[in-house]
Formats: sequence, C-alpha cells, structure tokens
Amino acid sequence: MALQPTLRPLIIAGTADAPHTLDIFLDYVCPFSAKLSLAIDSVLVPLLGPQGKYHGKVKAIFRNQVQPWHASSTWVHEASLAVARTSPDKFWAFSLALFKAQDDFFDIPTSTLTPTQVREKLAKLAEQATGAPAAKVQDLLTNKTSPNGGVDVTDDLKYTIKFSRQNGIHVSPTVLWDGLIVNEISSSWGEKEWTQFLEQKVLV
Repeated sequence: MALQPTLRPLIIAGTADAPHTLDIFLDYVCPFSAKLSLAIDSVLVPLLGPQGKYHGKVKAIFRNQVQPWHASSTWVHEASLAVARTSPDKFWAFSLALFKAQDDFFDIPTSTLTPTQVREKLAKLAEQATGAPAAKVQDLLTNKTSPNGGVDVTDDLKYTIKFSRQNGIHVSPTVLWDGLIVNEISSSWGEKEWTQFLEQKVLV
C-alpha cells in the first residue's frame, strides 16, 4: 500500500493490512464522484467493515483527485486534508458532507469569493457536518510563511497530486484494484455490481 503515514485517515473502509486494495480517485466538485461516493458509503463501507464479508481482505483508500480546471478543486481537497489532520476519524464523514454540498463550491458560486472566503466556508462546513473544530481547520488552511509557501497541508496535497500523476490518473472517478485501473467500474454501480465484482476478485 502506497500511503504516507499522515494520510492514513484516507483508508475509508477495511483494515490497513488487508491484502487487496481499492484506490478510489474522486474530486469533490465532480458530480460523478459524488454519485459514486453514495455507493461507497452504502455498499463498500459495510462490506469492508467489521461485520462485512470482506473485512480484513479488502481496504478502500480515498485518493484526492484535484481537477485544476475547477478553481475551487484545490481548496476543497485542502480542506479534507485539514480535517484528516485535525479529526482523522471524521475524514470520510466530511468527504460525504462535501459531496452533498458540492454545488456551493462549483465555479460560478465561488467566482466572486476570495480563496480565504472559500476556505472559511469549508472550515464552517467541517464543524457543522462533523464537529471538527473550525478554528483548527481554518488555521491549517491559512497562508502563514513566505508569499508563495502554501498552507500547512500543502505537502499532503502535493503527495496526493504526485501519486495521481505518476499513475496516469486523468479523470474522476477512477478506481484501481491492486494497483491496476479497472475501467469497467462506473459511478452508476450499485450493490449488485460491487457485490459481483468483489466475488470475482476476492477468491480466498
């Protein structure tokens, strides 16, 4: 599993030592990613959880897939990584909240806001949706050092972007099974498709 220690909260289902890995590349301002997030939460999380059939066999890792043609994409992904730092157990809950509120962070709604204002909205959403302290999230999203030094989670963001680039990931959602892209997986998949997929892939 390729995942630096600070990003362990991105394991959203299953155990870290599970032999099989689903890497799921999602963008918070992508409608198709939002659709897939519902299936992840309602189907995959239970199947890979403590009472699930594939517990200890498969883990699902959320992979932040920044889509730079949407200006706010960087900011929403930064916010999720800030929550991963301040409230690791709330990362997936905040991700779901972001997907539900994604319309608020589309291009036009954010076009008249400054980056600081967008980050303030994200910090408030984090607290309202998950209880993650807005002040701590906001602090991690604040420029503090050099004029071009980024914020406190910039290094985590760089890691996620470099991981996507070196694996040739271009669109969201994209899913890897044990390191290889699985093109047939779609945002329209529901319980039937995911169940059949896992039955075929997990043989022991």
